[in-house]
Amino acid sequence: MSLFGFLNCNKPKGMTSRDLVNIVQGQLRGRRCKVGHCGTLDPLAEGVLVVGLGPAVRLVPMVQDQAKHYRGTFQLGAQSPTGDLEFEPTLYPDLPQPTADQLRAAATGLTGLITQVPPAYSAVRVDGRRAYDRVRSGQSVEMPSRTVRIDQLDVLDYEFPIMELDVVCGSGTYMRSLGMDLAQAVGSTAVMTSLTRVGVGPFRLEDSISVEQIRRGPLEDLLMPPALAVVNLPQFSVGPEDDERLGNGQTVQGRPILDGKEVENADLAAAMTERGDLRALVKPKNGLWGPYRVFPEPS
Repeated sequence: MSLFGFLNCNKPKGMTSRDLVNIVQGQLRGRRCKVGHCGTLDPLAEGVLVVGLGPAVRLVPMVQDQAKHYRGTFQLGAQSPTGDLEFEPTLYPDLPQPTADQLRAAATGLTGLITQVPPAYSAVRVDGRRAYDRVRSGQSVEMPSRTVRIDQLDVLDYEFPIMELDVVCGSGTYMRSLGMDLAQAVGSTAVMTSLTRVGVGPFRLEDSISVEQIRRGPLEDLLMPPALAVVNLPQFSVGPEDDERLGNGQTVQGRPILDGKEVENADLAAAMTERGDLRALVKPKNGLWGPYRVFPEPS
């Protein structure tokens, strides 16, 4: 049986994203199957790490584009080179102690599209090398700013110096930087003390599987459907005849729907089988839809 789908993994602290992918690959026992994860989690973080298997690897960018949901704790009045506890933080007891109301008011200014500077100790590439590799080799790195999307930034709990944040954001957001920016907005500094990714699109922490479950297998029993990668795309259904046409690289008709409304002028849509399985990603072509990525139907 060929593998085609996603593993909704719960990555523990202390493990890199690559370590978890290696465990998945080890369970394949020599089977030819591509494996790729949908967005790195730092070793100090835990929670949802989505891993694509087989043809689902081609859908990894679609999952990465979906909203991420995090919960993180930060210590105010502290600072470290990495923005977390990888290095012993320096404490600044003379900095202001903001109130919860001040923090919540400042959080409203950090929602929507904001400009963010990633930490120097990050995986962002600068002139072809990871920034953290440059910094650890003694180089000075000027990090480029980027625009990120913050859909929600709530202060869940606060007892100085620890604040707990609940964040829903777009791809590319650095939580360490977000916590530091919030602290700066109230005249303080911060380091991240814990981080849990509780969701990526429809992949939720409460539905995730542990490393022990992956090792026990079989992986076939743990897969989630490829269609979860395209929940934010307009979709239309194709019957057996159009299903065959897509498989042959031919165009089909369709009226894509998203959130119950027909979408006009969409530049990408998902063609679904009558069973609700993902058959293809399609693009407009001469008033019809032409296959962009065609996928096998799950067995």
